[in-house]
Amino acid sequence: MSIVGALRDGGIVARRNITGVRRTPGALVTGVAQPIIFVLILAFVFGGALGGDEYRQFLIGGILAQTLTFNSSFTAVYLAKDLQTGLIDRFRSLPMSRVGVILGRTTSDLLTSIISIVVIVGCGLAIGWRIEADLGQVVVTFLLLLLFAFATSWIGAFIALTARSVEVAQSLGLLWLFPVCFISGAFVSADMLPGPLRTIAEWNPVTAVATAVRQGFGNEPPSGFAAAGGWPADNALLYASACCVAIIAIFAPIAVTQYRRISKR
Repeated sequence: MSIVGALRDGGIVARRNITGVRRTPGALVTGVAQPIIFVLILAFVFGGALGGDEYRQFLIGGILAQTLTFNSSFTAVYLAKDLQTGLIDRFRSLPMSRVGVILGRTTSDLLTSIISIVVIVGCGLAIGWRIEADLGQVVVTFLLLLLFAFATSWIGAFIALTARSVEVAQSLGLLWLFPVCFISGAFVSADMLPGPLRTIAEWNPVTAVATAVRQGFGNEPPSGFAAAGGWPADNALLYASACCVAIIAIFAPIAVTQYRRISKR
């Protein structure tokens, strides 16, 4: 199957998935409500102790990185649901690209991520967060967020194809998210973490994306925060982009390989 054929089939599957979202908008409740809850809790419950208004400027970049990472669980759950209901079996009986089936899922889930980004930006503006950068930087930053969302969705796809049940996929899809998101510089500077956790956080892709977003939006850390240092922080956009490409390069082939293995059963 050619690349053009894979893209065509992926587009068809993506349209099917988006139509399903339009008919059941309740599926987006978590993607909309979760970032609002995180913004409000961290900005108003913990924000006073972490820098007040200055912390809100710092917070939104971390919320965006964390939410898009968590959105990979949507890919895991809904792809596992398609497997469990037999939809993927029907796809396998058709002359469709194996890559196209998974590509359609990961591409359509960008809709959830776009909605989450819009909600977070709107919520941030409502609590006093502002963009302090020029239009070019802002556009590049939003493109990075979409690339990161697309990359993490391939992790969700691999989890779904490994678990093959909605319940297991949901559990596995959330299990890895908490350490990855919270041992990072999403909500505090990585240099504030102790010992080896600092090194892990500095090189964590979530930290790189959060840092690149803050730099792209012109948001400075609160005055009481230790400034993030090291090569990943100094080259956040480059490192974050490289991490996204690496995630896709690793998880896309193994997800497709797993799909082929399932097809032979």
